Amino acid sequence: MDYAASLQMALPEVILSLGSLVLLMIAAYAGDKATQAISWLSVALFAAAGLALLGPAGHGGEAFYGLYRADAFAAFAKLLIYIAAAVSLIVAPGFFAKSGGLRAEYPVLIVLAAVGMGMMVSAADLLTLYVGLELNSLAAYVLASFMRRDTRSAEAGLKYFVLGALASGILLYGITLLYGFSGTTMFEGIAVSMKDGLSNGELFGLVFVLAGLAFKISAVPFHMWTPDVYEGAPTPVTTFFASAPKVAAIALTVRVAVEAMGPGSDAWRQIVIFAALTSIVLGAVAAIGQNNIKRLLAYSSINNVGFALIGLAAGTEEGVASVMTYMAIYVAMTLGSFLCVLQMRDRDGNHVETISSLSGLSSTRPALAAALATFMFSLAGIPPLLGFWAKFLVFDAAVAAGMWPLAAIGIAASVIGAYYYLKIIKTMYFDEPAPAYAPSESIVENGLIAVSALFVSPLGYFLIPALGVATMNAARALF
Repeated sequence: MDYAASLQMALPEVILSLGSLVLLMIAAYAGDKATQAISWLSVALFAAAGLALLGPAGHGGEAFYGLYRADAFAAFAKLLIYIAAAVSLIVAPGFFAKSGGLRAEYPVLIVLAAVGMGMMVSAADLLTLYVGLELNSLAAYVLASFMRRDTRSAEAGLKYFVLGALASGILLYGITLLYGFSGTTMFEGIAVSMKDGLSNGELFGLVFVLAGLAFKISAVPFHMWTPDVYEGAPTPVTTFFASAPKVAAIALTVRVAVEAMGPGSDAWRQIVIFAALTSIVLGAVAAIGQNNIKRLLAYSSINNVGFALIGLAAGTEEGVASVMTYMAIYVAMTLGSFLCVLQMRDRDGNHVETISSLSGLSSTRPALAAALATFMFSLAGIPPLLGFWAKFLVFDAAVAAGMWPLAAIGIAASVIGAYYYLKIIKTMYFDEPAPAYAPSESIVENGLIAVSALFVSPLGYFLIPALGVATMNAARALF
C-alpha cells in the first residue's frame, strides 16, 4: 500500500487532526483569551479541508487497504459538514458573550467532531465506521454539557451520554454478528456474503446495526434523546447537532445500506420504511403541543429525517441523489432557523426560547419575521420555496421505484407537519405584539440569515442543475 497516496486521499482529516492538535496547544498556553482567534483559525481549517476535496480526497478511491474510501459521495457530505460546523463556530461568540461561558476548548471540540464525521462518511469497513462515530460522539457529549453551571445543559449532556452509550452497544453487537456470520468487517465482503441469501445471524446483525445508526439520525423509535438535548444544549451547539452530525449520520446510513447491505435490500427496506413513516408522523404530531422553539425544531428534525429516509427506501441511484439533495437543502433551512433563534433576546440580552415571545414579531422586527417565515414555509415544503423541491425529489424517487403507497402516505403526513410551522407564522404576523427583542448588532449573523433565506427562496432554483449533477455523481459513487 502507498501510504503517501492514502494520506492524500484522507487529506481533509489530516488537516483537521493536525490543526486541532496545534489549536489545543494554543488553548493550553494562551487560555480563554485566545478563544476568538482559535475559532477563526478553526474556520480556516474547515476552508482548507474543503479545498482539499478538490484533489484525490474527492475522487481518489480506496485507501488504507480498503478501510477508507475517498469518493464523490463522501466529498459532498463532507462539504455540507464543514459548512455547518463553520457556521456553528462563527455564531458562538455572540451567544456566549453575556454569560462568558465560551472557552477555548469549544472550537477544538467542533474540529475533532468533524474529523470523526469525515471518517464516518468515508468508512468502507465497520471498524472505521465505529471509530469515526465514537470520535464524533465523544466530542458531542462534552459540547452538549458545555455550560457546566446550567442544569439544563448538564442534564442534556448526561442524557446524550447514557443513551449514546446504549446505542453504541447495540451497534457493536450488530457489527459482531455481521463479522461472525460473514467473516469480514469490510463492506464489500459483507455484500458478497449476503448475495447468497441472508442467514439468520446476518439478518439480526443488519437489524442491530441499523438500530444503532437510527439513534444517530434520531429516527423513531430511537429519537427520545433529541428534544431534551436540543433544548438543554447551548443554542450554537444545538445548531451544530441539528446540521453537521445529522448529515454525517444520514450519509453513513446510506453508505452502509447500499454498499454493505445492498443484496439484503428487501430486509432493510422494511426497517427504513417503518422508520421513515413513524418519524414523519411522530415528528409532526409531537411538535404541535410544544412551547419551546428549540424543542419544536428538534421534532422538526425528526420529521425531516423521515422524509430523507423515503429516498433511501427507494434503493436506487435517484433515491440516494434525492437524499443528498434533501440534506443540502435541510442544512440551509436548519442553520437559518437556528440563526433566527439566536436573535431571540430580550432587552437585557437574555436569550428567550418560548414561541409566545414571537408574538407580533412582524411589527417589531419585520426582517427577522420574514426570514423565519421563509424557513418555516420551506421546512413545511410549501412551493415555491426550495424545501418543496427537496420533498418532491424523495417522493418522485419512491414513485419511480414502484413505491407509490409510501409516497402517498408521506405526502398525506406532511400536511400534519405544515400545521405547526404555520402556527409559528400565525404567531408572528397575527398575534398581539409581545415585548420587543433586543436589536441585532451582529452583521455576521444577519448576513448568514440573509444568505440562508436567499438559498431556500425561489432564487435557489437556479442552483438546482448544479446541485442535481453533484448529488447524482455522489449517488453513482455508491453503485
